[in-house]
Formats: sequence, C-alpha cells, structure tokens
Amino acid sequence: MYSYHNTIKKRIKNGELVGYEYVENYKNIGECLLLFFNSPPFERPVRPYKYCEYYEILKRWNKSNKE
Repeated sequence: MYSYHNTIKKRIKNGELVGYEYVENYKNIGECLLLFFNSPPFERPVRPYKYCEYYEILKRWNKSNKE
C-alpha cells in the first residue's frame, strides 16, 4: 500500500527536500504546504490538517540548512 506522507517524510530524511512554502490556492486543493524536492515528483502538497506532522520535521530541516 502506498503511503503518501510516509514517502514524503522518507524523502525529507534522505535529503531530497530543497524548500517549501505555504500556498493559499494550489491547483484543485486550495490551501496547502507545498514541499519542493530535487527529484520527481518535484512538488508535493500537504493539506492543512496534516501541518502538525511536518512542524518538527521542517524545524529540523531549517536548522540543518542554516548551518
């Protein structure tokens, strides 16, 4: 079974994340956290109800990318 969020989190852990932004109107889903990766698929949207799962992950990612 394909797990969308587990796959995204694994890609972040593997160092594929290159950036992210909060978007108010993304394609057909509306508000989302849009994650950008260095390999296909390059963009992955995360809906607002899942933001809490990414808070600590992105906090660590930000810290590691500022060093």
